[in-house]
Amino acid sequence: MSGHSSYQPRTGIERWLDTRLPIVRMVYDQFVAFPVPKNINYAYAFGAILAVFLIVQIVSGVVLAMHYIPHEKMAFASIEHIMRDVNFGWLIRYIHMNGASFFFFAVYVHTFRGMYYGSYKEPREILWILGVIILILMMATAFMGYVLPWGQMSFWGATVITNLFSAIPYVGDPIVTWLWGGYAVGNPTLTRFYSLHYLLPFVIVGVVILHVWALHVTGQTNPDNVDPKTPDDTVRFTPFALTKDAVAIGVCFIAFAWFVFYVPNYLGHADNYIPANPGVTPAHIVPEWYLLPFYAILRAVPDKLGGVIAMFGALIVLMFLPWLDGSKVKSAAYRPWYRVFFWIFVADCIFLGWLGAKPPEGIFPTLSQVATVWYFAHFFIIIPALGYFEKPKPLPESISEAVRLRHERPSLYARLMNR
Repeated sequence: MSGHSSYQPRTGIERWLDTRLPIVRMVYDQFVAFPVPKNINYAYAFGAILAVFLIVQIVSGVVLAMHYIPHEKMAFASIEHIMRDVNFGWLIRYIHMNGASFFFFAVYVHTFRGMYYGSYKEPREILWILGVIILILMMATAFMGYVLPWGQMSFWGATVITNLFSAIPYVGDPIVTWLWGGYAVGNPTLTRFYSLHYLLPFVIVGVVILHVWALHVTGQTNPDNVDPKTPDDTVRFTPFALTKDAVAIGVCFIAFAWFVFYVPNYLGHADNYIPANPGVTPAHIVPEWYLLPFYAILRAVPDKLGGVIAMFGALIVLMFLPWLDGSKVKSAAYRPWYRVFFWIFVADCIFLGWLGAKPPEGIFPTLSQVATVWYFAHFFIIIPALGYFEKPKPLPESISEAVRLRHERPSLYARLMNR
């Protein structure tokens, strides 16, 4: 998409390096002169927000690993040591804790934005699948990180979730035994989770590099999903898109700082500040908030194996979205019925998250089943049907025309004043 390189080395050192390792040319072409559609909005800034938070999580995690002891008798005490005795240890841990929540909030918005604007459609199928793989790796990493403090919720969360693999025929029990390192959650389990939690972020970095590479091959989508036809349809990434991303990152970090300094434990669970006790089961075992929708789907199915299949299926189905949606029009801005069902789907996901935090009693299991059925119906019934029967609005001829029409469209205030 970037076309012929416009980079011109200015000094002898630049020319010498460019003929041997053209890394400066690559950075210039991909992050300075790279053309982006001029109609992208702030919803497209969440990719940059995710990149920044990935760096924050890795740096803070490496520092925490220097002081953490992955042993069942010392893990909880090492966390207290970090909080009380390590210089700014409390700050680093709160950054890491709340950074995970902000990371997931950004990735969910990023995913919903991709669904709304049809970023999964041809030729961006690989780009979308890599994004789903990143989401799955993030969930695995976050779950293992949640176990490391070795509090009550950490221990029992690990016990419940790892036990789910035993429902898989033939290979389930060996997988559980390998995860535990024995016949119960204990010190070998903690060591394994610590190792994997430290390793997986670097795997995520590798997949992110592929994700960005795929993006730069196929080009950035835009709210109107009209491919750029002339140079007037695009702007340079730097300074135009970079400035927009910087503003969004700044606003996000203001909210992040508020959580870190004023309500650092708001998104956590009080039981995780109690040392792990295998003899005392918490009244209600729940994962972190960003895993609650899938936890609700897991509990919605009475059968253990069926629940595991539904939970993992809720993620795997996202990979097949490019082939489930048969509509030729990508953006929901020109698909009125898809837009309605999209927001119903978003509400359903939020509802599942709320149900995941509720005890599995009373009306909550029934509501979880209804919400789970709607979740899968959205992918297997609603989206394919809309692809055949929906009549989209006419698309603009170019990005420049879409921008012009948007600016010429009178505002709500103007329409009210003219009445």
